[in-house]
Amino acid sequence: MSEMACFRHLTRGHLRLYFLRNWECGRIMQTLNVGAGRTDEEYRATEEQRLADLRSDSRSDANYFFLAAGLSALGTGLLPVRLNLLVSIGTVDLLTLYGRPLGPLYPLVVYTAAAMWLLVMLGLGVAGRSGQRWAFLAGIALYATDMIALILTFSLWAFGVHAFFVFKWFQGQKALKDLNEAHVSTI
Repeated sequence: MSEMACFRHLTRGHLRLYFLRNWECGRIMQTLNVGAGRTDEEYRATEEQRLADLRSDSRSDANYFFLAAGLSALGTGLLPVRLNLLVSIGTVDLLTLYGRPLGPLYPLVVYTAAAMWLLVMLGLGVAGRSGQRWAFLAGIALYATDMIALILTFSLWAFGVHAFFVFKWFQGQKALKDLNEAHVSTI
């Protein structure tokens, strides 16, 4: 079948006007997947820049795990100075309020729980900076659960700090999701 016969076959139905508008120099125009007025090289460069920005955003959002670890050490008494007005861990606060029946093990249990929280935050920070999306999701789940404990202890300032971290970690996991989807679509 010749090209002209193929064109006549395609323009018999509802698509006739579309194909007639796009007929140029004896053949149908091909629509490329590029932006208006951009060359293929410019499109690739823009896409590479977008991927680099997503990587950078996820790494900077993962740095908030380290900030959360430092603030948790400040708010739980692991450091010589304790500032638990703005920064507090709800689980550790509940343990200090209701853990007195543990007797002589009470201080050890509280400091061990605070140290474990600190180590988990540091581990999630390392995993998040290496591009692991699960670290962000685990941080969101951990802090969202702790926000419930903060409501029970009426620590509204600490609740706000937790909400900020949850927001930043959501942005980090979203950047990694977009980055992974872009890699899948290019393969």
